[in-house]
Amino acid sequence: MYTPPKKKGPRAVPVRYEGKIRLRAGDLIRVISGKDKGKEGTITRVLPATGKVVVEGLNIAIKHQKPRQQANPAAQQESGRIEISMPLHISKVQLIDKDAKNAVTRIGVKLDASGNRVRYAKKSGGVIDNG
Repeated sequence: MYTPPKKKGPRAVPVRYEGKIRLRAGDLIRVISGKDKGKEGTITRVLPATGKVVVEGLNIAIKHQKPRQQANPAAQQESGRIEISMPLHISKVQLIDKDAKNAVTRIGVKLDASGNRVRYAKKSGGVIDNG
């Protein structure tokens, strides 16, 4: 049976994340695997298409940037070695539950008394503040 040769280079169609993302920007998380294991930080951005989150001060990459001329001198871009937080996959982070003595917990969704969907910590059962 003939099998065509595999394509080389980048994927023709980007892989889309199909899981549920219950983390939100502003959540306090702990990294559970990888080079930053054990470190804590706050989520600044959630990227649902790729299933990743950007955490402030974690997964740092250094970008070398040249100075660029701007029409407005006050808006001059900084140059040199710039540290940037790169995205982490959501499977590598877990929410920190303040009710359970700062332990990590999974997140569930349930209806409250008025019928609104709220996130809750599965370890302690407490409602997670959505603000």
